[in-house]
Amino acid sequence: MNPGMDCKEAEEAVHGYVDGELDRAAAARVDAHIRGCAQCRRLYERERQMSASLRQAAERFTAPADLGQRIGAALEMAAKPASREHAVSWRQLGLAASFLLVAVISSALTFRFSVPGETDRQGEEVISGHVRALVANHMTDVASSDQHTVKPWFNGKLDLSPPVVDLAREEFPLVGGRLDYVDGHPVAALVYRHRQHPITLYVWVDGSAGDGAARHLSRRGYNALGWTLKGTVFWAVSDINAEDLQRFAELLKSQA
Repeated sequence: MNPGMDCKEAEEAVHGYVDGELDRAAAARVDAHIRGCAQCRRLYERERQMSASLRQAAERFTAPADLGQRIGAALEMAAKPASREHAVSWRQLGLAASFLLVAVISSALTFRFSVPGETDRQGEEVISGHVRALVANHMTDVASSDQHTVKPWFNGKLDLSPPVVDLAREEFPLVGGRLDYVDGHPVAALVYRHRQHPITLYVWVDGSAGDGAARHLSRRGYNALGWTLKGTVFWAVSDINAEDLQRFAELLKSQA
């Protein structure tokens, strides 16, 4: 258990952590705690799955295009001095307030419950995992450039033996590996480096997935490139440019 945060603090902060509302320092403290506390990690997984279910089940509402103009006109009318000809009735004020309430609710629902596609969802999740590891300064559980040390480390921890290749000659040296979570399931996270930039290669088995075309996502200065090969899903995440990340992926595929 991480002494920097106790379970009570973690329970109070985990909702904001799931919704991405914490600053980096707070998120790092929660991340460090749930990595070392099985009870709070289970709570995190429940909250994360509930949040994902709500996003998938909720409908999306979009405000009418002229709603903003109508609210502005109603508020302008309400702000005018009262006179016999232009007195604002309680009915008009109520109508303006109703428009404003609808706008607020519509905006909130659109922001919170917009349903991302599968590519976006997976890409955002692996990017978040990569960033969490960076912020917590916990990129590896096993730190080694030897593929024969990193690969056996996953034995018994996962339902697959991830392919671990040596790309040091191609300027992508292996740094190590760690256990991470995607969609609530443990996955292999192999860590490489290109110059001073770390790359996390996520690997997990999805028997329902066939070979698929590459999928690319860019968020917050990070690139994620995903592909599927023989029922195994790969996602590479880094802040290196998209061309170098593509070259990294092609090197992996050529040795698979």
